[in-house]
Amino acid sequence: MTTSQERIIPTDLRNEMSQSYLEYAMSVIVGRALPDARDGLKPVHRRILYAMHELGLTHDRPFRKCARVVGEVLGKYHPHGDTAVYDALVRMAQDFSMRSPLINGHGNFGSIDNDPPAAMRYTECRLQALTSVSLLQDIESETVDFIDNFDGSQQEPTVLPSRIPQLLLNGSSGIAVGMATNIPPHNLGELIDGLVALIHNSEITDLELMDYIHGPDFPTGAQVLGTSAIREAYTTGRGSITMRGVATIETIEQRGRPSREAIIITELPYQTNKAALIERIADMVNEKRLEGIADIRDESDRDGMRIVIELKRDAYPRVVLNNLYKQTPLQSNFGANMLALVNGKPEILTLKKFLQVFLDFRVEAITRRTRYELRKAEARDHILQGLLIALSQLDAIIYLIRHAPDAPTAKTELITTYGLSELQADAILQMQLRRLTALEADKIRQEHEDLQRQIADLQDILARRERILEIIQTEVTQLKDSFATPRRTVILPIEGEIDERDLIANEKAIILLTEQGYIKRMPVNTFEAQSRATRGKAAAKVKDDDTIEHFLTCCDHDSILFFSDRGVVYCLKAYQIPVGSRTSRGTPIVQMLPIPREEKITSVVPVDQFSDEEYLVMLTKGGNIKKTELSAFSNIRANGLIAISLEEGDQLRWVRRARVEDSIIIGSRQGMAIHFRCTHEQLRPLGRATRGVKAMKLKNRDELVGMDILPAAILNTLDTDEAEIPEIEPPDMETQEESSEIPSNGNVGPWVLVITMGGYGKRVPVAQFRLQNRAGQGIMATKFKNRKGEDKLATLRIVNNDNDEIMMVTNRGIIIRQAVKAISIQSRSATGVRVQRLDEDDAINGVAIVPPDTVDVEEAE
Repeated sequence: MTTSQERIIPTDLRNEMSQSYLEYAMSVIVGRALPDARDGLKPVHRRILYAMHELGLTHDRPFRKCARVVGEVLGKYHPHGDTAVYDALVRMAQDFSMRSPLINGHGNFGSIDNDPPAAMRYTECRLQALTSVSLLQDIESETVDFIDNFDGSQQEPTVLPSRIPQLLLNGSSGIAVGMATNIPPHNLGELIDGLVALIHNSEITDLELMDYIHGPDFPTGAQVLGTSAIREAYTTGRGSITMRGVATIETIEQRGRPSREAIIITELPYQTNKAALIERIADMVNEKRLEGIADIRDESDRDGMRIVIELKRDAYPRVVLNNLYKQTPLQSNFGANMLALVNGKPEILTLKKFLQVFLDFRVEAITRRTRYELRKAEARDHILQGLLIALSQLDAIIYLIRHAPDAPTAKTELITTYGLSELQADAILQMQLRRLTALEADKIRQEHEDLQRQIADLQDILARRERILEIIQTEVTQLKDSFATPRRTVILPIEGEIDERDLIANEKAIILLTEQGYIKRMPVNTFEAQSRATRGKAAAKVKDDDTIEHFLTCCDHDSILFFSDRGVVYCLKAYQIPVGSRTSRGTPIVQMLPIPREEKITSVVPVDQFSDEEYLVMLTKGGNIKKTELSAFSNIRANGLIAISLEEGDQLRWVRRARVEDSIIIGSRQGMAIHFRCTHEQLRPLGRATRGVKAMKLKNRDELVGMDILPAAILNTLDTDEAEIPEIEPPDMETQEESSEIPSNGNVGPWVLVITMGGYGKRVPVAQFRLQNRAGQGIMATKFKNRKGEDKLATLRIVNNDNDEIMMVTNRGIIIRQAVKAISIQSRSATGVRVQRLDEDDAINGVAIVPPDTVDVEEAE
């Protein structure tokens, strides 16, 4: 008795693991995860459709239980779990997953809320008409190869003879080993137009094909933002396409409640779960990450989707909607990855390559179908030729057959006597007696002639490629006429990124910056207008040794330029400055800007648009002035940009926006003012790193306190000769506060608003400040009230409108807002009226103009 010994084969573990893993990976890639570029199907989908075709479940036949179909697929073709097969079947029946569903489902096949379908024993299915016509027709005509199934008991097709680019029509997604595919669905009519264009012009480019195939057409509709991502996906095979749901803003009326603005969502991005979206929005509202939403509810029904988001009364609908786009799946990206199997190998495909692979496959399918039909026609015609020989010598053949001892002998004698083939001899022996009538004989001759013409036509098709392309065009055009539907997804010309400004309402605001560097932003409506000579409200809780240094009004979307004493400019968006309450101190500006410890912000300028026609006029403490194009400051680095070159010991103090036709008024602490034009002759434009020229000649111990710009449109209407008006002396200090109105002299604006540190102010007609040449001493702007000799000029500003309002801030952070018309019009030599009652140790520090017009809501949004 011999014992067998096992043979041990030494194997390198690294090679074995590598080989085994590669085999597994290719099995997953080819057999499960990636679709075939020819028919656009993975094996499981192909097997389901073929099994339903074999069962005869066409669109005009009754529905059959899905369990019956799943059992057929499992038993014959797909040796995997029933859940995988049923899930694939369900998806092919969902009109929110497939642009053109391949299966007609009856029962609960799930919903856009990600509800699961009913069990397969409850649901029923059959093929859609489009599936039968475009994917399964001619499958018996040897158009595709068949292989053995898993156990060799059945034959299954390796690919379906698709007549349309199904992979682009319904898209596909799958994760393989080391690779993935994600192809968006498209519109059938557009795909056919693109295919026809490729047939007519084989040199057409991907971009030229986009004239026919505009972009993805998702089954849920929605919108696609911009064409750049589509172009990238079509030309490179990869691209991130931004999808956005369709939402409108409506006013809804409710019984017993006042009307409210609401956002109505009617379409969602592809593959977005509606229930999860609503839950996400609700959670974000509860967490206060979304503002302005009062209620959310789902009013969807069988007529369509309708998600209602009720807004609070003070909410800006467009801003809320932009936040929904930014922070929720209402706007999402489709990461296109156009990967498919070409000749059994995964390949990244462009749009033209997709269509070219399909077109080549279709040419091959029609060639094989034509050969099959030609072979059938020739075989039939061969039989008919034998029958015609029999009919031409009918009596002799009947005699031969009657005298033959048996059928084989008769068959042999027919072959030898008349030169027939075995098939022809068999056909003659099997011919029925009724075929011997004259009418039947004519039918045989007619059929033979028809077959001769058909054979010639089929041979011509095989000989000429243009005939095959004509057939393809005819077939797809018929499919387009029968099954094409209008585009659902709208492609918008805008690109997908939401600018940060779109998430914030463009409301008016005031910005405060203290001497010690605390900054904050507050809505203008924090301060209602007050009467003249009242105390005002506290705007900031400042330290005892801190004061309000800069004070301006702007809109939240404006760019705020911060100029330092060193001549460096920094930039922030207004909405980036944290909002503070009236009594809050604010945020240290060093946390927002890279300002060195020894540097100080001396001027703050809001800019809504960096125009080439505007300039920034800069004035230094030493009296140098220059103008530089505003556009030179449109791109400011994070660490700042040099705005002006300074002399030793000089500081940049004031910066204003101006046009070349405007004029400049500069005031000094001792109440002098100079007025000159901003033309290139008086003030030529200079680059950023320059020093400027002399602005004003100052007296001893005098210093500049500010400048302002007079617009050219107003300047040109004025007679700037010394046009004095009758001086209007204010009432006595004790009695003026009780007077409700200071008499007006009937003058109209603009005026130079003169405010002193002691709380007095007046409006002086600009016409009283004659135009001079730059670098002069100027003329007197105001006479000071004797307040122990401490009163000085605080600011000098231009006001154009009687309806303007001003906001004044003191060193201790007290703000008062009042109408300009409450301040009387007086001459240059007058002392003015009390505009704010101050504490003993307080003084007015800054003044900002608040234009009367409110921001347009739509513009703000």
